[in-house]
Amino acid sequence: MKNITLPIRFGIVTSAVLIAYFLILALMGKHTNVFFSLFNGVITGFGIYETIKYTKLRKGKNFTYGSGFTAGITTGFVATLLFTIFFAFYATELDSAFLGELSTAWSSDYKNFEGIVFFTVAIMGFATTLVLTLSFMQLFKTSNNSKKIMG
Repeated sequence: MKNITLPIRFGIVTSAVLIAYFLILALMGKHTNVFFSLFNGVITGFGIYETIKYTKLRKGKNFTYGSGFTAGITTGFVATLLFTIFFAFYATELDSAFLGELSTAWSSDYKNFEGIVFFTVAIMGFATTLVLTLSFMQLFKTSNNSKKIMG
């Protein structure tokens, strides 16, 4: 359990930053513009990168690809899960007109649209997590090419 507390904490902080960014966009009336959600990848990526970096610092020579990958995936999944829960709460309880505004641009079938939006938010977060974790692990893994073969 001790090995997973750092990624969970980073996931909670990452989700808090995602929520704060969304609320700032909502205050400016820009939260219905899907273009701004691209910055969510930057926020999530920073959280995953920092988690893997601190995991490597904490483990030192015991750092493995698996431990870094697990830390990154855990951080991203926790952040995505918490943000998706917040997003569903916001869209259904805090601003009931939000999905209506969003659906006019994308779909005329409002009832099916709600579930599709929540599913899409979750899948986008999980996919971003997987891609970024695999990408960042290329930076943190130890290379087998560092040993020179003298012949």
